[in-house]
Amino acid sequence: MKLFKLKTKTERLNLLKEKVKPFADRAWEHDKEVTFPVENIQDLKAIGYHTLTVPAQFGGLDISLLEFVQLQEEIAKADGSTALSIGWHMGIVKHLGEKRTWDAKMFQTFCEDVLQNEALLNNAASESGTGSPTRGGRPETKARKENDKWVISGTKTFTTMSPVLDYFVVSASIQGTEEIGNFLLPKGTRGLSINETWDSVAMRGTGSHDLVLEEAEAPLENLVEYVVPGKKQVAGWLLHIPACYLGIARAAQEEAITFASSYSPNSIEGTIVDLPYVKQKIGEMELYIQQSQHFLYSVATKWDESDDETRQTMGGELGAVKLSVVNHAIKVVDLAMRVTGARSLSEKNPLQRYYRDVRAGLHNPPMDDATIVLLANNAIGKLKQ
Repeated sequence: MKLFKLKTKTERLNLLKEKVKPFADRAWEHDKEVTFPVENIQDLKAIGYHTLTVPAQFGGLDISLLEFVQLQEEIAKADGSTALSIGWHMGIVKHLGEKRTWDAKMFQTFCEDVLQNEALLNNAASESGTGSPTRGGRPETKARKENDKWVISGTKTFTTMSPVLDYFVVSASIQGTEEIGNFLLPKGTRGLSINETWDSVAMRGTGSHDLVLEEAEAPLENLVEYVVPGKKQVAGWLLHIPACYLGIARAAQEEAITFASSYSPNSIEGTIVDLPYVKQKIGEMELYIQQSQHFLYSVATKWDESDDETRQTMGGELGAVKLSVVNHAIKVVDLAMRVTGARSLSEKNPLQRYYRDVRAGLHNPPMDDATIVLLANNAIGKLKQ
């Protein structure tokens, strides 16, 4: 059954929940071996998940931001690495459909490739010498025009989902100008290769290797848009990031409750789930999760119901959601480990993986410090008005 053939959000969510159940069992092996869960991506493709954010005019379902983050949350509950990986493709396609910054024919052709050939893409913007592109660094990757083509050289870091990507959207400084462009490069581009450098202790199954470009060639029309460093448009689709870490937090809570409901030391009658201090921690976890869901869902709904002018004022709210949800997720996992005790540090216990994985959220955009400054400026601006 394909998701796009189902009529309601609830039906799609229920089908996805069934499909991702095996992801949790596979996550341990991929984390241990630092391998990419190709089979998970294939399972998602089998139900057409990768097509849901394609615009309806091209044959996709063009799902709402609210549904997108709720679906992502469920994938992350089974496996955070898979959710974060596919979330980039889904979110970027949604963003391009909303903003239409690419040439219309180019975007249509790409969408048809997604629908017909299961194509996936991600941005390749980070570099070791510039840090996060949200900080405003100029790409050291260079593109020069040579007759009827672009020639691009440089190395991109954190290229998530690189083992299965069909397209890379590469940011590069255009030689001889002050301009920066995004270039669409298919995986078969000559001079394009993946250097398997991913050795992070968190999100080990994301395949976030280096993308190496050595005189890689692209047609002139594959310069799909110009960008200004550090001046990103307000982007609702980035809520897939907090949705991911919220899903991991929910998995940690379930693990803790399951353990507490079955663990019965001989010093007490019954199980530890009935002990007041254990209930206190479980209740705190539930509070953080409910707060996170309400915040995430309400801002996503506001995005869905707003025009573009209103959306461009939502930067502070979107950043606040990410900051709040990720930091709450870290607290939830910590509480879950306190309930479970030393067993949570066992290599075979998923809680130690959740603990490592939620920390990665601190380093996904937008960064906490930038969000706090933005919120401060917004508050000061309101008072001045």
